Amino acid sequence: MNKAYELLKEEKLEGLDSLGFIFEHKKTKARICFISNDDTNKVFYIGFRTPPKDSTGVAHIVEHTVLCGSDKYPVKDPFVELVKGSLNTFLNAMTYPDKTVYPIASTNNTDYMNLIDVYMDAVFHPNIYKYREIFEQEGWHYEMENEDSDLTINGVVYNEMKGAYSSPDDVLSRQILNSLFPDTTYAIESGGDPKVIPSLTYEDFLAFHSKYYHPSNSYIYVYGDVDIDDLLEYLDTKYLRYYDYLEVDSEINMQPAFDKPVEVTVDYPIGADQDTKNNAYLSYNVCIGDVLDPNMYRAFDILNYALVSAPGAPLYKALIDANIAEDVECSFESSQRQMYFSVVARGANEEDRDRFVDIIETTLQKEIKKGIDKKTLFAAINGEQFRARELDFGSAPKGLIIGLQLLDSWLYDKNQPFLHLHAVEVLDKIKTRVNNGLFDYIADVYLLSNNHKSIVTLRPKQGLTAADDNELKEKLAAKKASLSKEEIKQIVEHTAHLKEYQETPSSKEDLAKIPMLSRFDLTREARPIDLAVYDEDGTTILHHKVSTNGIHYFNMVFDISDITLSDIPYVSLLERFIGLMDTKHYTYADYTNEMYLHTGGITTTTAVHEVFGEHDKYRITFEVRSKFIYEEADVAKDLAMEMICNTLFSDEKRLKELIVAEKSHMESILNSRGNQVAATRARCGFSKKANISDLANGVRFYRFLVDLEENFDDRKDEIISKLNKMCETIFAKDRLIISSTGKTEVLNQARRLVNDIRPLLSQEKLSFEGDNEFELHPVKEALKDASQIQYVAMAGDFVKSGYKYNGSYKLLNTILGYDYFWIKVRVQGGAYGCNMNSSRQGDMVFVSYRDPNLAETLKVFEETGDYLRNFDADDRDMTKYIIGTISGMDTPLTPSQRGLRGLNCYISGISYEDLQRTRDEVLDATVEDIRALAEPVDAAMSQRYICVVGNESVVEANAELFTVVENLY
Repeated sequence: MNKAYELLKEEKLEGLDSLGFIFEHKKTKARICFISNDDTNKVFYIGFRTPPKDSTGVAHIVEHTVLCGSDKYPVKDPFVELVKGSLNTFLNAMTYPDKTVYPIASTNNTDYMNLIDVYMDAVFHPNIYKYREIFEQEGWHYEMENEDSDLTINGVVYNEMKGAYSSPDDVLSRQILNSLFPDTTYAIESGGDPKVIPSLTYEDFLAFHSKYYHPSNSYIYVYGDVDIDDLLEYLDTKYLRYYDYLEVDSEINMQPAFDKPVEVTVDYPIGADQDTKNNAYLSYNVCIGDVLDPNMYRAFDILNYALVSAPGAPLYKALIDANIAEDVECSFESSQRQMYFSVVARGANEEDRDRFVDIIETTLQKEIKKGIDKKTLFAAINGEQFRARELDFGSAPKGLIIGLQLLDSWLYDKNQPFLHLHAVEVLDKIKTRVNNGLFDYIADVYLLSNNHKSIVTLRPKQGLTAADDNELKEKLAAKKASLSKEEIKQIVEHTAHLKEYQETPSSKEDLAKIPMLSRFDLTREARPIDLAVYDEDGTTILHHKVSTNGIHYFNMVFDISDITLSDIPYVSLLERFIGLMDTKHYTYADYTNEMYLHTGGITTTTAVHEVFGEHDKYRITFEVRSKFIYEEADVAKDLAMEMICNTLFSDEKRLKELIVAEKSHMESILNSRGNQVAATRARCGFSKKANISDLANGVRFYRFLVDLEENFDDRKDEIISKLNKMCETIFAKDRLIISSTGKTEVLNQARRLVNDIRPLLSQEKLSFEGDNEFELHPVKEALKDASQIQYVAMAGDFVKSGYKYNGSYKLLNTILGYDYFWIKVRVQGGAYGCNMNSSRQGDMVFVSYRDPNLAETLKVFEETGDYLRNFDADDRDMTKYIIGTISGMDTPLTPSQRGLRGLNCYISGISYEDLQRTRDEVLDATVEDIRALAEPVDAAMSQRYICVVGNESVVEANAELFTVVENLY
């Protein structure tokens, strides 16, 4: 082993099929955790313990700025250059309340080392000490275009946090944390409070980096099929050996227990026309104790499910039955020094706070006395064990999530990095103690009898955003009035200087220092489609042959492409409610317990698939997705069929309860995804697929729910009748396609299951009733809410204008997102993000995220064609764009994702040859190909389908841009 290190620990990680090692760098005492296995999607991060002392957002701003150039890589945006020119499978940085983490992942060995080197140089040798402009751009600065202009504040983190402070869910999470841990770093807003960020000085910013970004305060993580000896040698010789040990005071202190609960009430902004009634948030929050307790770390997710999250759970039911709220949610936070458990009532009223607390505590007493339902607890444990076996984290690399979980113990005890990676063993141990009353005990000790708790109320306040905006304007006006002419002149000159700095590109010489792959490192062949098509007595079976660790992903897919417009919201309602109501043989609570006792879950979704090669044609599927180990196939099939054939929609009380909860849930979704709302609504002017999406999941579906709630008594019979009719129409033998993912043996299992399933389905194919013609019309729409920022979208259809899709459009996403939009909308405009999306059918949409601007961003979008006409790139730049684009096309997929990809290709009519053609067009793209996109971009954007979601005052000041201005809620 390398003499610069000492091996401190070696541990077998059974559930991960891995070996864990902990090394210490002798000179600096930097610790390196290595999880060794055969995963080719290798992960690396360097993290630092970074407890802030105030809410200036210094930790967050440092995170942004260290990625803006370093000694070895002195370009302005190494992060962007890496995104454009690497095969990374993950590349980002994250600020938490007590730590900052810089993770990367790649399946390519050379790329992996390139990414590590750029990140290591960034964190230890950033250019922030050389260029104050970096701090001003990413953090905050004063702006004045000329001496007569208003004084304003801009900065990427500043605007990002204005967006975060517009979200009631974010505000509540922050207040819960502050209320439970007032004497610790958790009482601080690590992301930054927009009202406090402008008090951060450049000197304090540099001092924070200097103190915490040292090897002695670092946490280095390596995962996968990595030559650890070579990597340790590299880390020592390139970085660590040049530092001496430093005692860094970054300890995360514990909050002493409270003598009695505390109460906190905070206002949050709602729209000027929004009703304050049923718009408060009530939360009951309890400190659970030390995160270094592996049993409580796992147990409270199970208790969460049993008490609140499971359908029919006692705390949820008691609060809903008492009309305390529209919806009740529960969360358990275990990624910090002290864990906490929260019950949150959404759509509540402030005056019900005492009743809310009393119902929770009375219900807890009853449940503890009679014993928390054992079957529900076992179902929750089985669900957790299934997830521990599956290790499916969607698009995130498995090794990354494992590495972040590692920090849940490692950050607070350097000797226990693997404490929480033994999920299977801990869950097995907990399971043996269920019948001995374990959960009754911890509910009593940690929840009911625990005084370390807070009751946090978020109170809705109309006009709060406008009042804050006016307060800021007055403060800045007073600030300007206090300035001398010379000081004003300096701000104007500095504004011009900063813009010039931002507009001046890095030199070719510096750009060439960023390591990148060559086109020879790229695979020419497209990724195969995991798909074999079989016929089983008239029913199509799609088999996706993938290794799944003994899990069968079995999807029943029903083709409902003939659905009518009026039925789309009801199908969406069905998708959400089926499985959450009683069936012929189960109560809805018992059904869910049975499902998790025998499967990894049975879910439903509606998917809209573009039909390859046909303009604005689509196929719609209603999918019943189940996952189970092979031995549970028959039980899983029976449960799925019970859900789709025997659900009873006649319980009016339960039905209204679900509608109200879903409406509340949709409000939260719309609030947190303003960019998606804007992009979808803009496309509704020309895209049938966008209209379907809006009717099923967007603004129109939300308004549908509002109407159902307000007129439930008049419409309840219609709703019940419609849901029954949807089941009868959708779940028909002639609509069925089976999609089966797993090894060869699951195909025979799928054949057997389909023969059991078909006789239980409708034997005749019924038609949907109603009109199926979309009324497409120009969209110039603004949706006002209480945000402090905007989401700006402009869209159009280039195929309608006579242009065809090709692989160059994929490159365009990369070029605009990380060059033109990045510079104009993010760097200069101060928005948190901006991107482009386009489809084979001609949809094109540009959309910004947490954007302080509106008209200025639309102007950037309008001028995109001019940028493309003048687009220039040498061979290195084009190679970079191509590599970055291919990286997105080759992101590793989980077994279930591979199956869904095969299903999508089949439904959409996409062949391997089609994928190969697009890949070839990306790999062979030239500068001329990109310039040629100027005309289709102009054609699409000249259609001016616009939607903006955001700040009421900003929207109203730009009202002449829109034909429709209305409230989002």
